[in-house]
Amino acid sequence: QLQLVESGGGLVQPGGSLRLSCEPSEFTLNYYAIAWFRQAPGKEREGVSCITEGGGTTNYADSVKSRFTISRDNAKNTVYLHMSSLKPEDTAVYYCAAKFRTCAETMAAYTYWGQGTQVTVSS
Repeated sequence: QLQLVESGGGLVQPGGSLRLSCEPSEFTLNYYAIAWFRQAPGKEREGVSCITEGGGTTNYADSVKSRFTISRDNAKNTVYLHMSSLKPEDTAVYYCAAKFRTCAETMAAYTYWGQGTQVTVSS
């Protein structure tokens, strides 16, 4: 079954940084836009960031702009989410998702999903 695998989550203090990675299990990411979503306890899953297939366009939720950076290395078949100046409210399970070529706001538009990686921001 084709899916994505997230890694890099963990426990970090407020103000700290983490880098999440998203890799496919059995396909190439080259033709896919990749998005990061997150879901905090008791809350709905929300979009965090997205990058188009070629990396030419990126977008971010207002809550993470200037703190998070999405990037991709197609040679390594990996998409990254660099998170800095982390806040307790960033605590959530982070998921990556893939859809063909362009980003979309709705989760239903994404074809492949990962199982998620936990990010906890706490002192």
